[in-house]
Amino acid sequence: MIELLSIDLSNYCSKQCPFCYNHSTREGNTLWLPQEVIAFASDCIHNGVKAVSLGGGEPFEYEGVFEIIDALYPQCYLSVTTNGLPLEKDPIWNNLLAHKPDKIHVTIHQPENPQEVERVLNLVQRIASIGIKPGVNLLVGADKIDKATTAYQQLSQILTPEQIILVPQRFYDTPTSKQLAAVANGKPFQSPSCLLECRPPQNFCSVSWDKKAAPCSFAPCKEPLPSLDFAGLEAALKNVRWKRC
Repeated sequence: MIELLSIDLSNYCSKQCPFCYNHSTREGNTLWLPQEVIAFASDCIHNGVKAVSLGGGEPFEYEGVFEIIDALYPQCYLSVTTNGLPLEKDPIWNNLLAHKPDKIHVTIHQPENPQEVERVLNLVQRIASIGIKPGVNLLVGADKIDKATTAYQQLSQILTPEQIILVPQRFYDTPTSKQLAAVANGKPFQSPSCLLECRPPQNFCSVSWDKKAAPCSFAPCKEPLPSLDFAGLEAALKNVRWKRC
């Protein structure tokens, strides 16, 4: 039963981080039209999906994101994952004031950078002030455990553990579960479900910018959607041959 659906709107992102699971770049492409996203997600919601997360690429650099937010917000729990940089621009922020999702997760890619941590701290407080629930995805590399721990402590001053997701860096310098636990000082924390064991989630799936689906955003086993609806999603997932990221 798919209850949680993640949709990457594009693989365009002006930040262009080298470790991006979506391989987003400043030259990235966009294949989803806003109305396609709305129709696809709406049909999935009609068939049992309870929560939709919009990602990228950078979703707030996707033309039409606020049209999508307006259409999906009344139908499900709607969140957006962002690096937060576009929200520092007045036109984007003013649009957000008029077109609010339920939650915005801001990602800290470089916990070793005090300026980035401070930027996100300020942004999540600003997001909360306009009635949107904030959260943070804190990227943790095995070579930056101390810096991630400091950032987590700072975040814990304004957010609950349920609002902070510790994301293990993939493909290189991936931390162990014990290292991730150390970041949270041994207390309960949030992380991807694959932390202890690599296996397909039971109620989650990811749809990529190029209209392919898999049970995981990171796994290199996505299959094309034969149709942009829930039936197409189910068909694609049945064709997936599970591979580790």
